[in-house]
Amino acid sequence: MPIVTEALDEEGAHLVAEVADCIQIGARNMQNYSLLRSVGRIGKPVLLKRGMSATITDLLMSAEYILAEGNGQVILCERGIRSFDPSTRNLFDLTAIPLVQKLSHLPMVADPSHGTGLRDKVLPMGRAAIAAGADGLLVEVHPDPERALSDGGQSLYPDQFARLVRELRTIADAIGRSVAPAPGGAVGTAGAFRG
Repeated sequence: MPIVTEALDEEGAHLVAEVADCIQIGARNMQNYSLLRSVGRIGKPVLLKRGMSATITDLLMSAEYILAEGNGQVILCERGIRSFDPSTRNLFDLTAIPLVQKLSHLPMVADPSHGTGLRDKVLPMGRAAIAAGADGLLVEVHPDPERALSDGGQSLYPDQFARLVRELRTIADAIGRSVAPAPGGAVGTAGAFRG
């Protein structure tokens, strides 16, 4: 199973690169330009999450720091932005998906778990993200979310995740796309969509 792990600084990026298949740059580090340049030089695939207050242009310009170092393996991620409304953790910006795809050649995935922070919103927002054209989803799953050490409130139960995958296959088929299994054959948080 491929591993995606977040790096918080340059030293950590090199350590992560030793064991992970993909280096994640989280929302809080999206504009850490020395880290972006460093992961660009490392050459491993990079998952770049949109910052909490970042515009689409900010996200694309951050990706340019990685690309400028010769690393074209960048995956962009919509994970929600700050809002004035406390009903959800973030405002899950579905319009970012087709906007980024119009402006860039880079794949765009969505993270409805962090985008909403609410388990009961992950399924509908995951479905909506695929309908909007997302190239994949990042979804948190835990066998016992109430006992999770972090993010339990946004983690799906395994049966909810299985239901989501079934529904995503139907949506992908309806819009002329297909669900591609993650390497190793499992459809999971690394599952992607082909158009």
